[in-house]
Amino acid sequence: MNTELIILIIGTALILLAILGSITSKSSGQGIISFSVRLPVGLIGLFLIIYGGYAYGTVNYQAQIESPVLGNKVQVDYPVKRVQVVSPVAGDSVNCRILTTGVYPNSHELDIWVLLKPTDDKYYPQSDFTNTSYKMNGEWQVLTRFGGDKAEAYDIIVYETDAEASAFFSKTIEDWKAVLSYPGLEEADLPSGAKELERVTVYLQGTCRGVF
Repeated sequence: MNTELIILIIGTALILLAILGSITSKSSGQGIISFSVRLPVGLIGLFLIIYGGYAYGTVNYQAQIESPVLGNKVQVDYPVKRVQVVSPVAGDSVNCRILTTGVYPNSHELDIWVLLKPTDDKYYPQSDFTNTSYKMNGEWQVLTRFGGDKAEAYDIIVYETDAEASAFFSKTIEDWKAVLSYPGLEEADLPSGAKELERVTVYLQGTCRGVF
C-alpha cells in the first residue's frame, strides 16, 4: 500500500470520527466528542483527503502515461513496396521511450513485430496494448522502450510473423510481465515463423536503466 493511499484512509477515518463524535449522548444531551475537538479533527481529515487524493491521482496517472518521442524520419518512396522503418533513422540518438514507426504495402497481411537487440545480444519483443505493432492505412507503429546505458547501441529489428510466431512473442511478453523479469530471448529461441525485414542501429541519449 503506497503512502498516498494511507493518507486517504487516515483522512477518511478522521472525518468519520468527527461525524460520529457529533452523535448526541442521551445522558448529557451533547455530542460524544466536543465541538472544539471535532472541528479540527474534521478539518485535518478533509485536508488529508484533498492532499492524498491529488497525490494519489497524480502518481497513478503519471505511471500510466506513455510519452514517446518521435525521432527523425526517412523519406518514403510511394507507392510503398516493402515493410520499412520510417522513424527512427539509423545512427539516431534516442530517448528511453520512442515511437518506432514505418510503412507497409497494402498487400501485406502478416503481423509486424519490433524486437530490440542491445549489447547483451539478446532479443526483446516490443509491444503496446495490442502486442503486435499497430497497423492502419499502410502505416505501422509500436511503443519502444530502452533500458540500457548512455551511448549504448541498440538494433531495432523489424519482423513479419505468422500466427504462431506472433502468439509466441505475445506469450513471452505476458510471461515476463507476470514475474516482472525480462531476461531476453536468445537467437535460437526466435520462432521460425518470424522473418527479419529490416534492422536499424540507434544509440541511447542517456542512461535508461530502471526507467521502466
